[in-house]
Amino acid sequence: MLYQLYEAQRSLMEPFADLAQATAKAFNNPLSPLAHLPHAQRMAAGYALLHRLGKDYEKPEFGIRTVDVDGVQVAIHERVEVDKPFCELRRFKRFSDDPATLARLKTQPVVLIVAPLSGHYATLLRDTVRTMLKDHKVYITDWKNARMVPLSEGEFHLDDYVNYVQEFIRHLQQEYGNCHVMSVCQPTVPVLAAISLMASRGETTPLSTIMMGGPIDARKSPTAVNNLAMTKSHSWFEHNVIYRVPSNYPGAGRKVYPGFLQHAGFVAMNPEHHAQSHYDYFEHLIKGDDASAEAHRQFYDEYNAVLDMDADYYLETIRTVFQDYSLVHGTWDVKNAQGELERVRPQDIRTTALLSVEGELDDISGSGQTRAVHDLCSGVPASRQRHYEAEGAGHYGIFSGRRWRERVYPEVRAFILDHNTPVKAGSRKNARSTV
Repeated sequence: MLYQLYEAQRSLMEPFADLAQATAKAFNNPLSPLAHLPHAQRMAAGYALLHRLGKDYEKPEFGIRTVDVDGVQVAIHERVEVDKPFCELRRFKRFSDDPATLARLKTQPVVLIVAPLSGHYATLLRDTVRTMLKDHKVYITDWKNARMVPLSEGEFHLDDYVNYVQEFIRHLQQEYGNCHVMSVCQPTVPVLAAISLMASRGETTPLSTIMMGGPIDARKSPTAVNNLAMTKSHSWFEHNVIYRVPSNYPGAGRKVYPGFLQHAGFVAMNPEHHAQSHYDYFEHLIKGDDASAEAHRQFYDEYNAVLDMDADYYLETIRTVFQDYSLVHGTWDVKNAQGELERVRPQDIRTTALLSVEGELDDISGSGQTRAVHDLCSGVPASRQRHYEAEGAGHYGIFSGRRWRERVYPEVRAFILDHNTPVKAGSRKNARSTV
């Protein structure tokens, strides 16, 4: 019922938000009589803010048209390589008329970026993708909004997530021989599971994996996000945050954790910050500070765009990662595409180089949670393991913004280049359990 009430409220608000936008334009237009009234700029700013508070935020575009590669503008063509019921494998293909640049592009490493399925769309990693495109062939997992997936497409579990990742890795291996895998936040756990299972089967594993700000071991330095998941029972989540998709969407009847509830949780973590940010936007509009106002719009166009998560996947993630700690306890069994259970054994990974990245001020995945991956991957030689902590960086700072571009990315780029050559599995004499 809550989802239906939200949809009714959203439908009622939509015309008022549109009216607020039209009124703001009327007060701003120099040809309009309203623009010459006293305090017209303030009125325009107020209505513009009202519009943004009431509007519906749809999935943003990546919008990456070109990137600069050593001073040459390279065109980007975005396309879907693999289309699964709950995810698209999206490629950013690069084109250039400059022969030297084109030759360089063809030899650069292939990277699969596994985006989070935790509320926001994969476009949250737009800056990550744009930066990586300078030196890599880039693919990304673009997870679909569960309310848009018909029930006829079946269920989606955490096991399916792991299987998707393996399928995408194999697709790139077939195309290029091998690839590197970068996981940001939530997917660090299923990505580690996917690579572990491939190693246990004797399959070729990725050349390297970069794990950034994820809850590998959520027991370490628990944050507010961890505490919520750890203090509430599984049944509490099932009864308080799970609802069925209303009839006006293709996924009608599917049980989901609705995006609007997730968004409310995001805002509740720091309401004063968001309130101040919206007031600052109002002030920027009054002062005519277009650059600051546009920066606000760009951020909240992304931040406010949320998707529904399939209930099975969400509840299983809560239990596996934040309540049972199945990965670190060595008790996690994943059902493969053939319906067989396989035990996740990170210690079986031998040839995949491992880089973990944490932000010093990360309030989503606490200190040590990602670094814990090195204790689990004891079969990887010490020479192929590295940990990097980004000083002064919060959670978003390790994959977006100035600190990502200037500090984290050079470390990631160098690590990928250092481990871009396949190696054979060797002895375990140089393996270590800590780093």
